[in-house]
Amino acid sequence: MRLSLIAAALAALLLPAVAAAKEPTRASISGPGFHKTLTMHEGPGYESTPLGRLTETSGFFPSVVGQSPDPMLHSRPAGPLGPRYRIRWTVPASTTHVLTQEIYPYAKGGAVAYTRPGQPIFDARTTGGWYRNPELKRTLVSLGLPTRAPNASSGTNYGLIGGLTAVGLLSAAALVIVRRQRGQRSPSTSSTELPAGSRT
Repeated sequence: MRLSLIAAALAALLLPAVAAAKEPTRASISGPGFHKTLTMHEGPGYESTPLGRLTETSGFFPSVVGQSPDPMLHSRPAGPLGPRYRIRWTVPASTTHVLTQEIYPYAKGGAVAYTRPGQPIFDARTTGGWYRNPELKRTLVSLGLPTRAPNASSGTNYGLIGGLTAVGLLSAAALVIVRRQRGQRSPSTSSTELPAGSRT
């Protein structure tokens, strides 16, 4: 009993150091109409930096190394997710690790993030899964993300539709002009033919 209490106490003392060692020092965010790179050296005050807030609101730690109680979702969130953005996390160690995480700031019901399981991190693999936190969108908006999803993310490419419509109208107009020119240039009825009854 005493040994288990001592082990628990030692684990509690070691956990902050382990978590600090896994703090990302760089995050590159890219997606429709948005690109941002955050960098930060490890040290005091990390949590209050833009990178620290992104690490917290994106569920980086529970999706990478696990957490108790587990805040991860059991399955993909229901409803439309909206445009997808991607974060490339750089985690320093004896070997630098680069992890990817997909985020959906405009998802119905609040922003969600997805981390692919099995990505190598230190001597382990990411636990992965879905994570929901409405604060994630607020964090990204503070970094310059639009408050509303870009039009291009609606699934309808209006620019392409407009271009195809214009091409179709020009083709129709050209066809009309060609037909009119052919009508003007068409030969008159054969004037070399002899009137009926004049043949011998």
